Amino acid sequence: MNIRKNILKYMMLSLVITTAFYAAEQPKPATSFTKEKNEQVLRELPFNDTQDYEDAKRGFIDTIPDKVIKNNFGSDAWNLKDYDFLDSKKVPDSVNPSLWRIAQLNKYNGLFKVTDKVYQIRGFDLSNMTIIEGNTGLIIIDPLTAAETAKAGLDLYYKNFSKKPVKAVIYTHSHGDHYGGIHGVVDEKDVKSGKVKIYAPEGFLQEASSENVYAGNAMNRRGTYQYGPGLARGEKGQIDAGLGKTVPIGSVGLIRPTDIISKTGETKNIDGIQVEFIMAPGTEAPAEMLMYFPQFKMVNAAEDATHTLHNLYTLRGAQVRDAMTWWKTLDYLLADYGDKTEVIIAQHHWPKWGQENIKGYLAKQRDIYKYIHDQTLRLANEGYTMNEIAEKIDYPNGLDKEWSVRGYYGSLSHDTKAVYQRYLGWYDSNPANLNPLPPEEASKRYVEFMGGSKAVIKKAKEYYNKGEYRWVAEVMNRVVFAEPENQEAKNLAADALEQLGYQAEDPTWRNEYLVGAYELRNGTPKIPTKIGANTPDAIKAMTMEMYMDYMGIRLNADRAEGKKLTLNLELPDIKEKYAVNLENSVLGYRKVDTFKNEAEVTLTINRDTLDKIQMGETTLDKEIASGNVKVNGNTQKLKEYMGLFDNFKPDFNIVTP
Repeated sequence: MNIRKNILKYMMLSLVITTAFYAAEQPKPATSFTKEKNEQVLRELPFNDTQDYEDAKRGFIDTIPDKVIKNNFGSDAWNLKDYDFLDSKKVPDSVNPSLWRIAQLNKYNGLFKVTDKVYQIRGFDLSNMTIIEGNTGLIIIDPLTAAETAKAGLDLYYKNFSKKPVKAVIYTHSHGDHYGGIHGVVDEKDVKSGKVKIYAPEGFLQEASSENVYAGNAMNRRGTYQYGPGLARGEKGQIDAGLGKTVPIGSVGLIRPTDIISKTGETKNIDGIQVEFIMAPGTEAPAEMLMYFPQFKMVNAAEDATHTLHNLYTLRGAQVRDAMTWWKTLDYLLADYGDKTEVIIAQHHWPKWGQENIKGYLAKQRDIYKYIHDQTLRLANEGYTMNEIAEKIDYPNGLDKEWSVRGYYGSLSHDTKAVYQRYLGWYDSNPANLNPLPPEEASKRYVEFMGGSKAVIKKAKEYYNKGEYRWVAEVMNRVVFAEPENQEAKNLAADALEQLGYQAEDPTWRNEYLVGAYELRNGTPKIPTKIGANTPDAIKAMTMEMYMDYMGIRLNADRAEGKKLTLNLELPDIKEKYAVNLENSVLGYRKVDTFKNEAEVTLTINRDTLDKIQMGETTLDKEIASGNVKVNGNTQKLKEYMGLFDNFKPDFNIVTP
């Protein structure tokens, strides 16, 4: 079995186990307080404005009949049938009406015509795939997250139009849902031969690899909370993820770009289609670019202007994004392209048509990021702390009834905290918060001060009965961390989180609350520990410097304490050499042309073999025995050294200690 099948089998096993485990959840109904809060949303927002529904279905051509896409192991990579409950016009008590609205809009799926020669696959994945007809073939923009969903989208296009070859792929930015399905639309051999070109923004490869590897295990685990892929679908479970329904379960890949775009204004003629590139690094992704197509009078806003307030900080964890750079990018787009644009698309959600509509839309998208940036810093300069600012900021008049800036992925709350974090960091300057006790120790003392767990639970139930779910969740978290086996406390905490989920407008908040509630009631699903978040293509895409940095991250400092090792690492197939040094529980390295010092161990290994060992397809001992790897020096020292690195658990606890 090849390496890609091995990793897919692992991913499938972990996600199937997670889904099966979550399916046992027995959610409770919405309380009267939740019903009233959701009814208030119906009164406050302009639900009579249905233009987005018209735009979301405009240009529909075809879709797959059963709304299910299978993966390579016969399970569902993507299943929209599970969301048929969204067809109801009546909003359930357990769902915020604004969230129900975006969940319905994200259910439109299939092949859509945007304008002449421009099509989109929407609703087959978290993201969109854009297909542009060139003179001799197709240009694909962002081939979705998984090969299976991308292939299904391209097959649907071919079902309705002639089977033109893919001539080029454009990655708009460095997030996995915009490149992971690449193997579903092109053959890597055609890329290597020059038959297919892949365009990407400067810094793409490093950002795509580092984000998915350096903190990949933690981000993957946290992503199960943000997207809720294991939650049962339904009005008391997972209904959406803001940008789309959820993430697919399939084969994730990465092929290196052949052409790098590095400056705004750079123009390429791709199979007869003129493309003007607009660089947007530091906005929604560290490496991102937008595009203008003169012959279509069309802007592709990538992920910088969608039908939601986006994340300045994503709940799964990532580098904080720059709100100032973001609003200035949108202002540039508006100023330089607003008067010559008749259609705007993005790699999530649906297009907008008409110059005036587009200009108004871009202005509001720009203004929400500038508003969050400026007002957060105004309040910070008045002495308010991060959490206080999040409570004070609300939508201003002019943006409060605008659907496209509602918090369906980002939120005013966690975006203001992101701005605060970017400028001022985690510390609020109150010395009491400079060095707090860790959660378990602090929780035990809190519970003791509050009269013991029985007293806290009794008081918390009184607050629950008054609809004070935020407070109940906070104090019950203390009891759970003080007494991890206290199921009564876990259940009450879960009840509070569940009601908060039912009230949430932001689907990612809903998913966070509901997954937390499930795990408090039922425990953490056990995921096999084997490979972690890394995929074969992500490992292959790493430079050796990045690989060595990742090994430093995996080094267990306690096990390495007091140990020293010098190692010369030679990689003949890529003609690189590294002098590696372990000392002070730090793994240092330096790229060299020649080895200047004699090391305790010299390891000669091809990069390809190193990748296979990293992915678990083989072992170092097997490769040494076969002669593929040569070791000169102290072999026992090398084996001791290899035992100093952690293999990360993909199922670490979150809502319990």
